[in-house]
Amino acid sequence: MLQGAQILVVEDNPELQGILADFLEVKGAEVDFADNGEMGFNLAAENDFDAIILDVMMPKKDGMQVAQELRKMGKTTPILMLTALNGKDDLLTGFESGVDDFVTKPFQFPEIEARLNALIKRFKGQVATTTLSYGDLVINEKTRQVERQGDKLVTTPVMYQILVSLVKAQGEVVSRDALIHTLWGEDVPDKDVLRSHIYLLRNVLDKPYEKPMLKTVPKVGFRLEL
Repeated sequence: MLQGAQILVVEDNPELQGILADFLEVKGAEVDFADNGEMGFNLAAENDFDAIILDVMMPKKDGMQVAQELRKMGKTTPILMLTALNGKDDLLTGFESGVDDFVTKPFQFPEIEARLNALIKRFKGQVATTTLSYGDLVINEKTRQVERQGDKLVTTPVMYQILVSLVKAQGEVVSRDALIHTLWGEDVPDKDVLRSHIYLLRNVLDKPYEKPMLKTVPKVGFRLEL
């Protein structure tokens, strides 16, 4: 999957940047680099990459800022964040900023490869030309725009994919295992990150509206309710 992939690495540590470059290029990827957050943001904003590897702690802009600003401008490129942070609050902040997945330092390169492959596969699989709807919720799969009652909802790529699965189910239950497999394939995260994404999705999908749509089915999964 990495063969021919266009990947941006935003990392201020020259040694780590070089190691990542060697690994990704051996795997057939085409790699561009930035050694600070501002440069990384500009490159990501002006070019179409298949994935972005983004460090958290960087000069000029930190990784969370870069991710958040890219999402605000409509960039949906998958973001894999490198971090020494592993608390639940840090994960939640990252997901709120638009990060798709995390790898904690020190990491193993097979993990980097597996997570990049999963992100790129999911991202490319989202490109379609149909419109999905359930009640007052409408998803344009071509533009990946989500609306409820005519209001545009701002979703991260993971939140978007969860909604697509739920809308396609048309009120039937989608199991937690099915969602996890859709989002991460066989590379299941160590932590229960699905819970964080569901929490964020509820804030966007239900909190502003009188009737909540996203329902939890205890010990099974989730469904939408009209």
